[in-house]
Amino acid sequence: MRVMVIVKATNDSEAGALPSAQLMADMGAFNQKLIEAGIMLDGAGVKPTSKGARVAFSGKDRTVTEGPFGNVGELVSGYWIWKVKDLDEAIDWVKRCPNPMPGPSTIEIRQLYEMEDFA
Repeated sequence: MRVMVIVKATNDSEAGALPSAQLMADMGAFNQKLIEAGIMLDGAGVKPTSKGARVAFSGKDRTVTEGPFGNVGELVSGYWIWKVKDLDEAIDWVKRCPNPMPGPSTIEIRQLYEMEDFA
C-alpha cells in the first residue's frame, strides 16, 4: 500500500525558518535508509503558506485566498510518499524519524487510494 506521510507545520516552519545543518544531515540519513529499504517513492518540504493560495469551489464559482493561513497545526510543511506493507510498517518508520522541527511536532500518516479501490 502507498501512504502519504505528512509533516505538520509549526510556527517556525510557517515563519520560513529553515532546518539546521544537523537536522538536514539527520533527515538526509533517514531518507537514505528509506530509499535503501525500497520504502520512499517521493518526498519534499513545502514553503510557508504565505507563499501559497487556496481556491475554494462553490458550484461554478471560484474564490482565491492568498496565504498565509491560520490553524498552523493543521497545515503541511512537508510530505513523503511511501510504499509499505501496512499501516504498522509506516508507523514503525515514522517512529524512527528524527524530529522534523526544532520543537514539538506531529507527523500524520494517510493511506492513498489505489485504482483497485474504485473497481
